[in-house]
Amino acid sequence: MRTVRTVKRGSALVLVLTTGFGPGAMPLAAQEQDETPTAGYYASPPPVDMSVLPDDSGAPDKPYVQEVGCVERNPEHDADIQNAPWGQQFLRVGDVHALMRSTLDSVGAKPDGDPVQVAVIDTGVTRHPHFQDRVEAGGDYVDPAGNGVEDCDGHGTQVAGIIAADTPADIAFTGMAPDARIIAIRQSSQNYSPDEDGAAAEPDSDDDSGDGDDDAGSGDGGSDESGDGGSESLVGDTGPAQDSRTQQGGGAGTLDTLAQAIVRATRQGVDVMNISINHCRPADGGVMPEERRLQAAVRNAVRNDVVVVSAAGNVSKRCEQNDQEPGTPPNTVVSPPWFADDVLSVAAIDRTGGVADFSIHGPWVSVAAPGTDITSLDPAEGSRRLTNMMIENAEPASIKGTSFAAPYVAGLAALVRAKYPDLDAREVMHRIEFTAHHPAAPGGRDNFVGHGVINPMAALTATVPSEEGLPAARAEALPSDMPPPADRNWTPVVVAVVGSGGALTALLVTLFVVHTIRRNRPTNTTPSP
Repeated sequence: MRTVRTVKRGSALVLVLTTGFGPGAMPLAAQEQDETPTAGYYASPPPVDMSVLPDDSGAPDKPYVQEVGCVERNPEHDADIQNAPWGQQFLRVGDVHALMRSTLDSVGAKPDGDPVQVAVIDTGVTRHPHFQDRVEAGGDYVDPAGNGVEDCDGHGTQVAGIIAADTPADIAFTGMAPDARIIAIRQSSQNYSPDEDGAAAEPDSDDDSGDGDDDAGSGDGGSDESGDGGSESLVGDTGPAQDSRTQQGGGAGTLDTLAQAIVRATRQGVDVMNISINHCRPADGGVMPEERRLQAAVRNAVRNDVVVVSAAGNVSKRCEQNDQEPGTPPNTVVSPPWFADDVLSVAAIDRTGGVADFSIHGPWVSVAAPGTDITSLDPAEGSRRLTNMMIENAEPASIKGTSFAAPYVAGLAALVRAKYPDLDAREVMHRIEFTAHHPAAPGGRDNFVGHGVINPMAALTATVPSEEGLPAARAEALPSDMPPPADRNWTPVVVAVVGSGGALTALLVTLFVVHTIRRNRPTNTTPSP
């Protein structure tokens, strides 16, 4: 069955909800890469100032009121989702899960049995049945009553589903790390706006999706009595064309609350965090104080052994693509991806294996993963279904964006942390970069897919020289005592050929002279007496 859900956009957007393997891709890493991935990059971020690390208030920066109805099912658009998404097949997720079960008897739990904990800092995460009991309330910077497990926008649930959904055997879609635990932190929402009047208003449940259905919100709020879990749905505001925001208009969430959410997740002891929320701005301005606090929060997370994964960002009206010539500064900066020393920044690829047209380029891009034609969990409250559609410009469209490429990498990071529990956060990041399908570019990276499209099987099995104490491969000159090249001496051949030619010429001359003399000798015709 196919479902539809509609979301009415509020006032101006204020903080981005953002949502590769190219023709010249190289095979598994042939040599160790520099441990500092941003070495030599242009448009480098400022030095980290840990003195500005923010305290976590655990509360919204200001009161917010819900002005738009939450995502809902529309049973008029029902159809079964039969096949696994192409991205899942591209990454060989089924084979990866078989490998994990054969070695650890789990897919996302550590050898001691404790699940890897992945913080999803987003619009909240609905406790979908395919998460079982593995979603833990982590905090809320929009509405404290939600405590992170209310997802009015639908974005965070879809992100979390790619990381940790555990579906029945008859459903092809599954999460990257279905035994991992999700720590849900709601940091932003487009359905909430600042409560300027100081009084809560009733959410606007009118439907502006353009499909003419005014009854999408009626009934049981999206409960699925059939329980088959195999439907698709249309959701709003998860597309790649969303603008960045800095709390100058409607919507909930700021760069400061994002930094606080990162600090909060770090203190809760998570192993990985996924941030599919970015701030995009022109690169010609100075560094914002909020960016410095965000940078300090990210560095603090890595120092506390947390792998930080972030979406690279999407092209929009306020987020211009970086198509600059090599060596020139970008015209757009996206954070947290900008802080590439401490972040796995994820670009999106499409079905062709090339970088998606909406994926922001930049020197901070670390790796790439599938980011188009996404399938994930239906975020409507009470639903047991799947979703592979959204509303974009009032029209149904497939789900796409770097927002949904990032959780593939966060899920892979969870698997690496489960299989290699002794690796620290930076070593996990390096393993994922080292084993990616490197592009055919100097140093094995470029500004489009970074170190390349992730290779989960290689990330879980390859030998990484730095982990074994082996030196990195490097070009070396041949030793000076090597014998000289075995160049053939053609002089004897030339002498022999010339000598033979001369002798043959002399013989021919001699024969000619002898023949001439004999022919010209007088003939005696007088008979003897």
